[in-house]
Amino acid sequence: MTATADATSTTSFAARTGGARRLAGTGTLLRFALRRDRVLIPVWVAVNALMVLSMPGTLKGLYGTAAERADLMRQMETNSSLRALVGPVFDDSLGALTAWRVGLYAGALAAVMSLLIVVRHTRDEEESGRQEVVASGMVGRRAPLTAALLAAAVANAVLALLVAVGLAGQGAAGAPALGLGVAGVGMLFATTAAIVAQLTESARLARGLTAAVLGGAFVLRAAGDSATDDGSSVLTWVSPLGWLENLRAFAGERWWVLLLVVGAAVAQGVVAYALAGRRDLGMSFLPTRPGPAAGRLGTAGALAWRLQLGNVLGWSIGFLLAGVVYGGMTEGAADLVGDNAQARDIIERMGGQAGVTDAFVSAMVGMLGLVAALYVVASVLRLSGEETSGRAEPVLAGAVGRLRWAAGHLVIAFGGAALIMLLAGLGFAAGYGQDFGAILGACLVQLPAVWVIGGAAVLLHGLLPRAAVTAWAVAGAVLLLGWVGPALDVPQSVLDVSPFGHLPKLPAGEMSWTPVLVLLLIAGALVAAGLAGLRRRDLTT
Repeated sequence: MTATADATSTTSFAARTGGARRLAGTGTLLRFALRRDRVLIPVWVAVNALMVLSMPGTLKGLYGTAAERADLMRQMETNSSLRALVGPVFDDSLGALTAWRVGLYAGALAAVMSLLIVVRHTRDEEESGRQEVVASGMVGRRAPLTAALLAAAVANAVLALLVAVGLAGQGAAGAPALGLGVAGVGMLFATTAAIVAQLTESARLARGLTAAVLGGAFVLRAAGDSATDDGSSVLTWVSPLGWLENLRAFAGERWWVLLLVVGAAVAQGVVAYALAGRRDLGMSFLPTRPGPAAGRLGTAGALAWRLQLGNVLGWSIGFLLAGVVYGGMTEGAADLVGDNAQARDIIERMGGQAGVTDAFVSAMVGMLGLVAALYVVASVLRLSGEETSGRAEPVLAGAVGRLRWAAGHLVIAFGGAALIMLLAGLGFAAGYGQDFGAILGACLVQLPAVWVIGGAAVLLHGLLPRAAVTAWAVAGAVLLLGWVGPALDVPQSVLDVSPFGHLPKLPAGEMSWTPVLVLLLIAGALVAAGLAGLRRRDLTT
C-alpha cells in the first residue's frame, strides 16, 4: 500500500513539474513582449477605444430625438445593403446605436491587433532565428505561445476596460457587455492565429490566413444580415462577428452568447497547445511549397511578385467586393439621411457640398482610399521583413543592387494600390449601375494620397529601419482623421494634416490638378529619400 501511494505521489509530482517546466520563463517572455509592443499595443487600443467612445456624442447630434431614432430603425429594416455593412439595429437608445454603428468594426480591429501580436511573438520569432536562441536557455516549450496569448489578453483586457468605463453612462449592463464582446472576439482570433502559426512556416502566411478567416467571418455575417433584420440567420450565427452582434449590448443583453466566444477561444487554445507540442522548432505542419530556382524567379522583381502575390490577390478581392457593397448602398443613401441636417453635414464634410448621393459616393470612395493606405504600408514594410529575417542578404550577395531589390517590392506596393482602387471603382460602378467613368475617376484620384503614405513608409524603412513599424501609426492616424474627424466636427485645419484632405471631391466636385500633382511630387520625394538612405546604411538583421 505504501509503495503504491509513493508511486502515485511521484507520478503526480512529475506531472506537475513537467507542466511547470513547459511554461518556464513565461513571465520574462511576457514582459519582453509587452516592452517590444509598447507602441503597437497602446496605439491600437487607443484608436479602437476612441472610435467607440466618440460615437455616442456623434449619434446624439445626428439622431437627437426619439422620432429620428425610430425612423432610422425603420430605414435599417428595409435597407439590406446597410445591414450587410453594419448589421441590424436592436434598440433606439444611444448605447444600442453605438453598438450597432461601431461594434462590428471594433471587434474586427481587436481581432487584427490580436493576430498581429500572436504571430509576431511566435512564428515571427521562429522565422528570424531568435526563438532558437531563447529556447537554448531555461525556457519551456510552450512558454513563447503562452506569453504571446497573454500579451494579446492584456491588450484586449485594457480595451474592454476602456469601453466599459467610457460607455458606463449609456447603460450599466450594456457597457461591460460590449467591452467583453469586443475583447472576446479579439481573443478568439488570437487563438486562431496561434493555430495557424503552428501550421505554416511563414509569419506572412500566418497573418494572411488568419486575416482571411476574419474576412470570411465578416462576409458570412454580412450575407446573413442582408437576409434578415434581426440577426437570426444561420450564416450570422456561424460567424464570430455575428456572435458579437447577437450579444445585443444595450438592447436586452444575451450574456450566454459570451459563453460561445469563451468556449471557442478555449477550444482553439487547446488545439494550438497540442500542435505546439508535436512539432520541432522552426518547422510546421504545412511546409512551404518549394519554388523554381530559375525562370519566373530569375529576377528580384519576379521574386518580390512571388512573395507578395497572395497579399495582392486578397486585397483585390476584398476591394472589389467592398465596391459592390458600397455601390448597392448608394441608391438608398438619400432616403437614409432624409431631412437629418447633421447627417447630411457629416456626409458633405467627407464627400463635398454636392447632392447627398454624390457626396455619399465621394465619402465612400474616400474611405476605400484610406483603407488602401494600409495595403501600401503592409506591402512596403515587406522590405523590412525580408531584411530582419535574413532573406535579403543572400539575394543582395549576388548581382542584385539594393535599389533593384527594393524596386521590385515598391512596384508591387504602389502598382498594387492602383490595382485595388481600380477594382474598387469597377465594383462600385457595377453595384451602383451608373456613372461608370465618374466613379472610376473618383477612385483613382485617391492614389496620390495613398502613395504619400507609402512614401512615408519607404522613408522610415530607408532612414530609420528599426522604427519602420511606426508607418502603421501614420496610416492609423490618417484613417482615424478621415473616419472619425468629420463626425466629431474636427476643424478643417486639422483634417488637412492628412493628404486625403487635399484631394478633389469627385465625382460631383470640380477636378483640380494642382493638389494632385503636389501630392505626387511629395510621394516621389519621400521614396527618393528613403531609397537614398537604404543605399547608405547597413542591413538590419
